[in-house]
Amino acid sequence: MKIFGKRLFRPRSIWIRRVVQWFFFLLIAIIAINHTLVENGGGIPFLSTASLHALCPFGGVVTIYQYATIGTFVQKIHESSFVLMILAFILSILFGPVFCGWVCPLGTVQEWVSKIGKKLFRRKFNRFVPAKLDNILRYLRYLVLAWVIYVTATSGTLIFADYDPYFALFNFWTTEVALPSLIILGITLLLSVFVERPWCKYACPYGAVLGITNLFRVFQIRRVESTCKNDGVCSIVCPMNIPVDELQTVRDHQCISCLECTSEAFCPVAKTVVFNAGGVK
Repeated sequence: MKIFGKRLFRPRSIWIRRVVQWFFFLLIAIIAINHTLVENGGGIPFLSTASLHALCPFGGVVTIYQYATIGTFVQKIHESSFVLMILAFILSILFGPVFCGWVCPLGTVQEWVSKIGKKLFRRKFNRFVPAKLDNILRYLRYLVLAWVIYVTATSGTLIFADYDPYFALFNFWTTEVALPSLIILGITLLLSVFVERPWCKYACPYGAVLGITNLFRVFQIRRVESTCKNDGVCSIVCPMNIPVDELQTVRDHQCISCLECTSEAFCPVAKTVVFNAGGVK
């Protein structure tokens, strides 16, 4: 039971998103653990060749330059990354960055850790960073994206793997993980107690890429002003601090299409914050 203003409201759950998040977290975890077991003579053989790099669509992004210029992939990147990149782009053009809000295991883990912060700080949670500073910090991930693409294109190696908290999350028990990525993972999880999805907001280069699709995606999150009660619920529950209650259509580059702001979840008024094709009511 949540209290917004003077009203009591029992939020509905986007249960299918929880199922999808758990599915992909467990899938990646099983593949990572199994890879280690096979190296030690155990595990499931047919999964042993699966690589976290091969299962990450961002690998397709960082290898575009090398593939376009000399026709080869960056070291550790496989054809599957290219295929996944294309699929993620198609989904994003249709529905927005659903990969970020529904699939990415690192995003899911940040959400789980944030539950601690929500219990400790309640309404103050996810409001610690001043708005002006927050608005600036949100563009840091585009600088990270530019740096990753540049150093990968010039070196021909997957340098970002040494800083990637996603890779560290599913390999922290192995010698493959570089110390910087472990430190960044630790900082990310610590900050998640105070800020919702800090890596996604401020540093994720792939989130920066997919976030651009919010400007022109087919299915959009819209607020119907005629039925809106202006109680701010949609903005309060938004993990990315988007002022949904001030917008007609959410085109913010930080939206992750989690749908928590919609009338299917937290908005208490039916058919007020909706998710549909642009122009369709």
